[in-house]
Amino acid sequence: MLTHHRPFQLARIFTAILAIGAAGWLAGTNAATADDESPNALDQLAQWLEDDGDPSALSGEPFAETPLTREEAEEGAQRLWAAWLADHEAAHAAVWEEREVHYEDVTMRFDYRVFGEAPERGRSLYISLHGGGGTRPEVNDAQWRNQIGLYEPDEGLYVAPRAPTNDWDLWHKDHIDPLFDRLIVSAVAHKGVDPNRVYVMGYSAGGDGVYQLAPRMADRWAAAAMMAGHPNNASPLNLRNIGFTLHMGGQDSAYNRNEVAAEWKETLADLHAEDPEGYLHEAVIHPQHGHWMELDDAVAVDWMAGFTRDPYPDRIVWRQDNVSHPRFYWLATPPAYHEEGALIRAERNGNTFRILETEGVDEVTLLLNDSIADLDEPVRVIGPDDKELFEGTAPRTMAALAESIATRPDPAYLFTAAVTVRTNGDEADEDGG
Repeated sequence: MLTHHRPFQLARIFTAILAIGAAGWLAGTNAATADDESPNALDQLAQWLEDDGDPSALSGEPFAETPLTREEAEEGAQRLWAAWLADHEAAHAAVWEEREVHYEDVTMRFDYRVFGEAPERGRSLYISLHGGGGTRPEVNDAQWRNQIGLYEPDEGLYVAPRAPTNDWDLWHKDHIDPLFDRLIVSAVAHKGVDPNRVYVMGYSAGGDGVYQLAPRMADRWAAAAMMAGHPNNASPLNLRNIGFTLHMGGQDSAYNRNEVAAEWKETLADLHAEDPEGYLHEAVIHPQHGHWMELDDAVAVDWMAGFTRDPYPDRIVWRQDNVSHPRFYWLATPPAYHEEGALIRAERNGNTFRILETEGVDEVTLLLNDSIADLDEPVRVIGPDDKELFEGTAPRTMAALAESIATRPDPAYLFTAAVTVRTNGDEADEDGG
């Protein structure tokens, strides 16, 4: 049965983001009484930005540590996000003019088509990965050209990147994640894409990539579609908060793709049965088809379109892959805990957060704003053994906002505060930062 994620309740706020270039994560308009200690924080920020300060380097400024009211944090987020957009406008325009993105010494070319009228909330973005793999460049070029015309969403920016290499694992090498991050950011900043309606899909070797990238970059996607690929060592655990669909030819026996897809179908069903609010999926084995499904898999595009990303899910399952990430939704960990297989299960309920389970992780940071918790009230963090790890205020600061922009410029993830805890019971920072 086809089931869709409940619509994200702040969708209307993100419409405003895309219209005015401001931060849309903030909920409500009830500002706290102005703090006597921070009457000039916004004035100092305005002066600092006027002096050509880099919004992502703000944390070194003394006023950046000044506690803010909710109203001040909202205004600060709007100014910092607008400044960041202005500073990077030329670079984002160049991405779409040149149709390529760069990371270190790697370049990824792409082509794109535009479908439908742009909704008020912003366009959808579909990243569609071609097949091929470890073969001659001209073969992968042909697969790329085919992918450009393969699917047609009713609405959206449909982007087909050309893999930077010609290896068997062309779509899950460690340079792919940052390249996709840059592509998504540029699409949001320059093409009016709604950051909560970004989708990834792929066929054959592109399906291999979706098996890998959908879980490890799940906090970027609303949904993902895997067609005719193989997961290799990928785990579905991180898919808890996105829609995931797979389509496989029942006769596609090379590398046991059909058998492995059937196993994933069963695993996803088990995960959803254990956690009915999560792991929403549709897995279809087409018995009449081999590796080419004659576009019977194209229904996956409309299926994905029924999902909208929730950037602040109530529960998170985060397992590090062989390509690690420092942040996942509203959680972060330092590099010492980025080993493959490191695991965190956490949930939130109002201002109470629970770290339910960790494996290979002793330190966790909760990234906060007023859409996640009421920062005018104390925040409480409970550990795996029901031990209280933290209870206290989490002050909003410009430094936290700047750190959010520096690490991931996504308007949904403009965090104003952070609380760090040691899950083994050791003391964390007293200020919660």
